[in-house]
Amino acid sequence: MQTVVTKGAPPDFRELATRIHDAGLLKRRLGYYSFKIPLTVAALGAGWCGLFLVGDSWFALLIAAFLGLVFTQLGFVGHDAGHQQVFGSRRANSLLGLGVGNALMGVSFGWWVPKHSAHHAFPNHLGRDPDLDAALIPHDRVAGAAPPHGISRFMASWQAWLFFPLMLLRSTGLHVLGVQRLLRNRDRAAAIELLLIAAHLAVYLTMAFWVLSPLKAIAFIGVQQAVFSLYLGCSFAPNHKAMPIIDGDAEMTFAERQVTTARNVGGGRLTNFALGGLNYQIEHHLFPSMPRPNLARAQELVRSFCIESGLGYREDSFVGSLRQTLRQLHSVAVTIPRDA
Repeated sequence: MQTVVTKGAPPDFRELATRIHDAGLLKRRLGYYSFKIPLTVAALGAGWCGLFLVGDSWFALLIAAFLGLVFTQLGFVGHDAGHQQVFGSRRANSLLGLGVGNALMGVSFGWWVPKHSAHHAFPNHLGRDPDLDAALIPHDRVAGAAPPHGISRFMASWQAWLFFPLMLLRSTGLHVLGVQRLLRNRDRAAAIELLLIAAHLAVYLTMAFWVLSPLKAIAFIGVQQAVFSLYLGCSFAPNHKAMPIIDGDAEMTFAERQVTTARNVGGGRLTNFALGGLNYQIEHHLFPSMPRPNLARAQELVRSFCIESGLGYREDSFVGSLRQTLRQLHSVAVTIPRDA
């Protein structure tokens, strides 16, 4: 659903920023996070305790699915820490990110932050956004790109059908790419991160193989990582996929880049909880350091600004946004030359 754009003299983004600041929406919400973070960590502990209670049983796969959900909720906390939303101190946010990302999830916080910051600076921008999904870009829009061949052609042609299956590997990519970056850096910070990830891996594998037989332990890890991957992927996918893609040499204002490439997901408190506040993607991209619980309060101010500025304000249902993504993947696939 595209919001109707009204005519009139567009307001300056600085006016919106001033109103957001004056409303206190950029102030830290330590009360919220002092409840949210311990509760999420407690859920993680409860999941592992549940594994011990269930024992060497196939019912452990239900615990694995639950832990997959908890890992994604921890990821939302790490995301907030990476944007300096939790504490006023950058060091405190970094320590939280290392604790949640490296120690509890096994994902490099130091690798993820600069990559995600680059995405925020140039969302859906060809050649600048590291998160831009190449599958959504027609091959003729990429300078010098040759039509795919072999397995690449097969995957490109069936990418709409492979979208969800490939999403199951998302967590593997996060783990591997982070470790690769740390091994290349070889500095003190990288060593600390590697030690935390190694400790996470040691505890994770020990608990799985100590309680479960080898076959059940492997199944447990597979289910846990698959649920984590799918949940995380479905939380990020509605935000920018199938939204306008900006050419590499395009000149746009900050507000134009952030608003026209982002999509909100409509829904109530359950949606807000399930998506970790990422459902307010437009508000988040305009004010990335705004604490998660303030995004809903900022929505009306941001919506009015976007409409009055002629930028539009895109908000769809969760299912509708995924449907648009699949439709875009299919439309790109059918443009691949048959003689490639």
